[in-house]
Amino acid sequence: MSVEKLTNAETTLMDLLWDKKRLTARQIRESLYPDSKTSQHGTVQRLLQSLEEKGFVHRDRSLGVQLFSAQLERAAYGGGILESLAQQLTGGSIAPILTHLLDEKKLEKTEIRRLRKLLGEGP
Repeated sequence: MSVEKLTNAETTLMDLLWDKKRLTARQIRESLYPDSKTSQHGTVQRLLQSLEEKGFVHRDRSLGVQLFSAQLERAAYGGGILESLAQQLTGGSIAPILTHLLDEKKLEKTEIRRLRKLLGEGP
């Protein structure tokens, strides 16, 4: 699965939606720019519009206030980016990336157990 890479600002906004589930534009603005002296309304609206056009955000217009939620799960986005990276760096093979993470001890024991289970090599 190939997904479009998000900008840093878009990723920050998506992190917020992945964590909080559903937010208004005002809640997003207040979370992203709590100490801002100037209104960031336009910035947040542009980010939300861009993410909606890319298929990352769903806008619920059924209530008096619009609510925004992530349309794509964090794991699906991460998996798509990892697949794109593997394609770009290793001809599509994820094995070198996993090997590196294992060699550098970047995976927790619970993650290693989960990989073994997925591979059919463990409980």
